[in-house]
Amino acid sequence: MYTKTIEILTTSYNQMEVITDAVLQAVSESGVKNGMVTVMTKHTTTGITVNEALECLESDIANALALFAPEDRPYAHARMLRDYGSTAGNPTGHLKAMLVGNHCHFPIANGELVRGGAQDIYFCEFDGPARRSIMILVSEA
Repeated sequence: MYTKTIEILTTSYNQMEVITDAVLQAVSESGVKNGMVTVMTKHTTTGITVNEALECLESDIANALALFAPEDRPYAHARMLRDYGSTAGNPTGHLKAMLVGNHCHFPIANGELVRGGAQDIYFCEFDGPARRSIMILVSEA
């Protein structure tokens, strides 16, 4: 199994970043000809999703997630957490990440990622800006 961790420094509280090229590069570096690739975020207020990379669609996704997890609700998670020594102010980040999911999988055939023509891989930030880690795991069949 080949693993690669990529780091992203996000710049916004909510942000969608296309990471398809980084995944393609990891698959190429791995030398795997037939297998699977898994892309996984290591954070509970971020997500990984697959969709068409269009600015208008990114805006629609952000608006839909805001309807599911509006910022102005009285969330139980928005309180002092003694274990952390601080106030939890990111309940919407956790909820949006749960809706989006934290990983995706793609097959690899003949050294190429098998995906639809309009499919791109997104890293989604819901509690930024922050330094984030994404794992790419490439395994042989």
